[in-house]
Amino acid sequence: MVDSSDMFGDEPETEGEDTTPTAAELEAAGQSSMFGAPEPAPEPRPEPAPEPAPPAAAPEPAPQPAAASAVPPSAAQPYRVLARKYRPQTFAELIGQEAMVRTLANAIERDRLAHAFLMTGVRGVGKTSTARLIAKALNCIGPDGQGGPTIDPCGQCEPCRAIAEGRHIDVIEMDAASHTGVDDVREIIEAVRYAAVSARYKIYIIDEVHMLSRNAFNALLKTLEEPPAHVKFLFATTEVDKLPVTVLSRCQRFDLRRIPTPMLQGHFAGICGKEGVEADEEALHLIAAAAEGSVRDGLSILDQAIAHADLDTGGRVVAGRVRDMLGLADKSAQRDLFAAILGGDATALLEGMDRQYALGVEPLALMRSLMDLTHRITVAQIGRSGADAPTAEERAAIEEWAEKLGAAQLHRLWQLLLKGHDEVRNAPDPQVAAQMALLRVLHAADLPDPGSLVKKLEEMAANGIAPAAPAPAAQGEGAAPSPAPVAALDWKALVDKVDMAGHLRIAQLMRDWLRVIELAPGKLVFALVPGLAVDPVSELRDALYKATGTKWQVEKGEGAGAPSLRELADAEKADAAEALRREPLVEAALAAFPEARIVEEDASARGHERQWTKRA
Repeated sequence: MVDSSDMFGDEPETEGEDTTPTAAELEAAGQSSMFGAPEPAPEPRPEPAPEPAPPAAAPEPAPQPAAASAVPPSAAQPYRVLARKYRPQTFAELIGQEAMVRTLANAIERDRLAHAFLMTGVRGVGKTSTARLIAKALNCIGPDGQGGPTIDPCGQCEPCRAIAEGRHIDVIEMDAASHTGVDDVREIIEAVRYAAVSARYKIYIIDEVHMLSRNAFNALLKTLEEPPAHVKFLFATTEVDKLPVTVLSRCQRFDLRRIPTPMLQGHFAGICGKEGVEADEEALHLIAAAAEGSVRDGLSILDQAIAHADLDTGGRVVAGRVRDMLGLADKSAQRDLFAAILGGDATALLEGMDRQYALGVEPLALMRSLMDLTHRITVAQIGRSGADAPTAEERAAIEEWAEKLGAAQLHRLWQLLLKGHDEVRNAPDPQVAAQMALLRVLHAADLPDPGSLVKKLEEMAANGIAPAAPAPAAQGEGAAPSPAPVAALDWKALVDKVDMAGHLRIAQLMRDWLRVIELAPGKLVFALVPGLAVDPVSELRDALYKATGTKWQVEKGEGAGAPSLRELADAEKADAAEALRREPLVEAALAAFPEARIVEEDASARGHERQWTKRA
């Protein structure tokens, strides 16, 4: 009889000693095999060398797997990052995806399992983890070996442990980024014909499925639509728009949501408790906000923050260190800059920007932080309080600005900051661009909003407008001459100047259709006589610039305005006609001839008629 140890080099296990690895060791081994961690088992082999004492016990040395398992996990494996260590192993540990878990639970309970599932969403929300959990749920047989598909896999049966370790022969995981061709899909098509070896279902997990080529998708369509009853397909992708519609229509789709910031913050707090790490609430809030809804990104940042923490503080994760690590602007410095913008203090603004730049804060991040503060103030203004701010000081500042600032002012600040953000992103010197952009915001912050301007114009229209060129009052010999008005202009003289400059049509439009509301050097506010369909602002601005040589602010205002030159001329003509009727001779003539009427003869027509008569 040949000893198996002679053939394979492995010592047989003894019946008296239980060498079965624990659940924690199996989980660690599964994580290492699935995610590429180096196998440290061969390294402890030299350790039994210093034990020469029991030569009589040589026929029964310690089995090699038992020796590897006897080493503490901390010594047997290198450090695993938090994103791998706390990967969800049950659906209860999968946070933020309650709708999907409920749907799967109902489908399993009612035995309405689809043949293909598609998990999509941003990175780090649990797409691949969900696919592995589904594989566990479908193949779990329970601790007694009699269970069926369940939304709560036991984690103790052989299929659950094998799937967790990545060694189950019927759960095939393929990376579509490195297997993109038809040949890779052809292998799947050939293999699905055979039943599962030991599991209930043969499951294919294809990660980043959008990377498959068009021909590979076409080759998979028929099998995907009508697979054998023992086969399930689980797809995961971050770019679902790249999948053909023919594939989407054959899958049951689950859109995994971004994880809200408060939920991420609570999750990270629990992990810090398990790791024995103290962390400030504000620091966890910054990490959760920087994660942008991704659990994996947040855990990677948290891992870095723990390593970045100072040892003299006991390794406590504090907000200041997290800001330095992420290159974020300090919240207090951010509020100081915002206050300097609102207060018009350009010196304080530039000094604060220089301090932030010296601390390593990128100008683009500074612009984004000011935009975020403006957004939060605006949201707080419409009813939502600043309770989501990590500190009471920040909440108080946000609520104070929400009460003091107007909605139009906040929206104007947002538009100016958004424009400045684009300029900083494309500028060759971002710091200089950020300074110029924020100085522009500072000078425009105290401008009145359009609503206030409209009210002011309405008040001016209601109170009347001072004449453009008031007639000088009669002055006595001893009276001091009044200074010539500087701000007031003669509207008729200005129209004549435009006419003399050659802009005849614009001059005629100014005479007939414009009612002046405000006229000052370089500024014209007007109203239109009813009946003009076009907007003459741009033409007026060009004509005034060419006629006077200076740039004019021309705008259409609210209110009636002063009568146009045409209306004034018509009024004067009407007054002259009425005065003529009141003449004694005219009144006597009209009394003698009741049906008579006054006719004004056109001088130009009369002269033309005389010339025609002479020629005739």
